[in-house]
Amino acid sequence: MKILIVSDNHGRTGNLEQVIKEQGNIDYFLHAGDTEGSEDYIEALLDCPSAIVGGNNDYFSGLPSELMVNIGKYKVWITHGHMYSIYMGYGRIEKEMNRRGADFAVVGHTHMPKIEWCGDKAIVNPGSISLPRQPGRKPSYVIMEIDREEQVHFTVCYL
Repeated sequence: MKILIVSDNHGRTGNLEQVIKEQGNIDYFLHAGDTEGSEDYIEALLDCPSAIVGGNNDYFSGLPSELMVNIGKYKVWITHGHMYSIYMGYGRIEKEMNRRGADFAVVGHTHMPKIEWCGDKAIVNPGSISLPRQPGRKPSYVIMEIDREEQVHFTVCYL
């Protein structure tokens, strides 16, 4: 199973369109917020189930601020992260992920990709598909794959 994880496109869809085309068949799509009104357009691009949450710049979107989805045997909690002070670290996200019984948390907001393992659980930040802030400033996203043995693998990818 192949899951595309993105965040922070901020209304810009060109890079996301490219990634969807290059990745081919995906089984699930997760967006950790800051679509800035492009969520309907994004969903129209997809041929798979999706989960999109609102971020700090999605003022009037009506998107939920958080979602819990089941993908395979895994519970995935999705939140933009701005309400959990993630610029100060992932401690509050880890605590909330555990409180909710999630296997993984998907966050955005920082515009910097990072996969942080907490034992057998992970916090996944795909960075920004449109406005990256990490050194090198390459747009980024994450591919989550669940293999035949139901083991999960995360890969940070760059445009």
